[in-house]
Amino acid sequence: MLTDPIADLLTRIRNANMISNSRVELPSSNTKEKIVSVLQREGFIKGYRVLRQKKKRVLQIYLRYSEDGKGLITHLERVSKSGRRKFAAEKEVPKVIRGGLGICILSTSKGILTGEEAHKLGVGGEILCYVW
Repeated sequence: MLTDPIADLLTRIRNANMISNSRVELPSSNTKEKIVSVLQREGFIKGYRVLRQKKKRVLQIYLRYSEDGKGLITHLERVSKSGRRKFAAEKEVPKVIRGGLGICILSTSKGILTGEEAHKLGVGGEILCYVW
């Protein structure tokens, strides 16, 4: 059993990105699927799909690379951890600039959203990670 499945997701993506793997496989959960959906919507990954292997669901993530072979994700950082949760009120949602390419992913009452989406909806929540 993993103590922090979101950190495991980010670490697997980070490791696959470093060695230029085109695909990552890991056990699936609804939260992981929603985080990966945000990454796809924001253009950081090509796509993903959920497979059923025996009785377990497996999440396959297809990574994107630039023409020169470098990963589009240069940084993944877990913010809120199981031992230290980090929350942001509606007006305190951080903006990750990084040349216009960075995002903050939050878990809100409206679902898992980017910081920009949360700001537009006027909600705060738990800051899950930063991506750029």
